[in-house]
Order: sequence, then structure tokens, then C-alpha cells
Amino acid sequence: MRSRDGNHHFLLRLCSVTFLFSLALNASEFLISYRYVVKDATIYNETLYISSAMQKCTGKLQKELILENTTNGNFTKLINENKEIFYEYIQKLGLHVEHKEETINMQNRFTTILTLKTTCFKVDFNDNFAKIAALK
Repeated sequence: MRSRDGNHHFLLRLCSVTFLFSLALNASEFLISYRYVVKDATIYNETLYISSAMQKCTGKLQKELILENTTNGNFTKLINENKEIFYEYIQKLGLHVEHKEETINMQNRFTTILTLKTTCFKVDFNDNFAKIAALK
């Protein structure tokens, strides 16, 4: 015979796994790319592209970023309010660095371009927080 306590713990685990699985399925997906250009030690251009994913993204979830959600589910506004934190997060994911340098008539000129290739991010909005995780 099974004890009642054993069934209770099993049902509790089953419900929590089902709940967490449903959260993972309900997460929104966004495609993000980033480009930062520096010419001769001056910021020339910085661009962040955000769009909703048209197809289901696949891959392994990377370390997540948790931001306070004050935007009622507006991802673009959330990122704009937390730019510095988000830029540090994507730098840890790995940026492609391209550096060109030339010297003409004793004048040194250089251009450095940092690029995050288009990456899919899963975003789960809760009441107070948003969990953001890149897929690799």
C-alpha cells in the first residue's frame, strides 16, 4: 500500500514541473542584433535591432539576465530602460570584433566594429521581473 504522504509529494512535484514547463513554453522570443562602431576614438554609431521571432527558436539556454519589469511586457522599452545592464550581458555572450588601422601621411586612422550576430532570446515576463536568456 502507498502512503498518503508519498502521493502528496509526488503530486506536488508533478504540478511544479508542469507549471515550470508551461512557463518555458509561454516565453516570448525575440531576435536581437547589435553593432557598435568607433572611428578614431570617437563613437560613430551604435545600433540595437530587436524584432519578434517569426519561427520557434531552438538551442540551449545560456545564463539568464533578470531585470525589473516596469513596462507591462514591452520588451523594447524594457531594454531601453536598462541599456547598460543589457549591453554588459550581451558582451559576455561574445561579440565579434573587427579592427582596421591605416597610416597615411603620418596620420593614423582606425575603425573598430563590435557586432553581436542575430541571436534569439527567450523572454519571460512575470509581474515584477523579466527573465531574459539567449539561445545558443
